This record gives sequence, C-alpha cells and structure tokens, in this order.
Amino acid sequence: MTPRRIVLRAVAIGALLAFGAAADPAATPESAEHARAAQVVIDNFAFAPNVLTVPAGTVLTWLNEDDAPHTVIGTDAGSPIKSQPLDTGEAYSIALTKPGTYRYFCSLHPHMTGTVIVE
Repeated sequence: MTPRRIVLRAVAIGALLAFGAAADPAATPESAEHARAAQVVIDNFAFAPNVLTVPAGTVLTWLNEDDAPHTVIGTDAGSPIKSQPLDTGEAYSIALTKPGTYRYFCSLHPHMTGTVIVE
C-alpha cells in the first residue's frame, strides 16, 4: 500500500467517525468511537467486497482507489444510494438504517455491481 493510500484510508476512517457523530445529535465522543462503519474499496473497475452484510445504522463508505472516476448508484426504485462521480481518493458515505438488500452499480461502468445486505 502506498503512503498516499494509507493517508486516504486514514482520512476516510476519520470521516466515517465524524459522519456517525453528526448523524446522531445525541452522540458523544465516546459513542462516536463505537460507531459502526464499513468500507467498500473501488479498485481495478470493481467493488470490494462485492457483497457486504452489515447491521442497520452502519455508516458505509465507498472509497475510490481506482485511476478512473466512478459512481455508486442504487438500482432499486427509491434507493437512497446515489453518489456524485468520485475521483481517485474521493469517498461517498451513507448510513443505511432500514433492513433490506441494496443493489448498486457504477453508472459510468455498468458492469461494476455490488450488494449491501442490511440486517
């Protein structure tokens, strides 16, 4: 892993913790430390992991480590998953609070697909 990627991951983890605290007005620094977080890495024109199972309320982050821009777009009607194009090093985060199966793809490269299962 390059030093740049290490820094990008550290920034993404910090953003996850901050997002978790901001999403809950009653959050304290102690509860922010225990916020659930999960990450999907975009690299080599693929989402990894391709299928991810998380508890409801987990903050999910997609981090683009690829050399090309990508999006994360839910395929189901009314899906809350919808990112802007992410350049290299950029991330998109969302907390999914409703249990279900969320399928998504990259609208710039439709062969790229993934699934999040929220329990």
